[in-house]
Amino acid sequence: MSPKKRRRLYFAAAIVLASGGAAWLTLSALKDNVIFFRSPTEVTALHVQPGVTFRIGGLVTAHSVSHGSGAEIRFTVTDNRVTVPVVYRGVLPALFREGQGVVATGALDEAGTFQATDIMAKHDEKYMPPEVVDALKKSGEWQKGGGS
Repeated sequence: MSPKKRRRLYFAAAIVLASGGAAWLTLSALKDNVIFFRSPTEVTALHVQPGVTFRIGGLVTAHSVSHGSGAEIRFTVTDNRVTVPVVYRGVLPALFREGQGVVATGALDEAGTFQATDIMAKHDEKYMPPEVVDALKKSGEWQKGGGS
């Protein structure tokens, strides 16, 4: 093999290694953020640290919604195994209801309460986010009549 071909081969190998290393670093950095949301059971099992932003999804527990001072709303999210308290300051989506699917973005505080910065609710009477359905199926709490 000529020296010129050998240099090209080394150069190509270096590019492949560099690209592989960059891809590995990117995927390593994103591995915890690729998941759309975590169920309350996963939040408890993974011992999510306070201050780490993530999404939590589940059902709004019946009779758990209460309005505090100003625009503060407190409620709990459950997957029918574990319940996580949530505090949200702002206007809830018009479709937010007890017993329905919800996905909230935010972080846990030191007391274990999820401090939500964004709330997403169901679209219509029969819709539940597919991720919530999957989490309920994993927990063994899914009932076919509850969503799509």
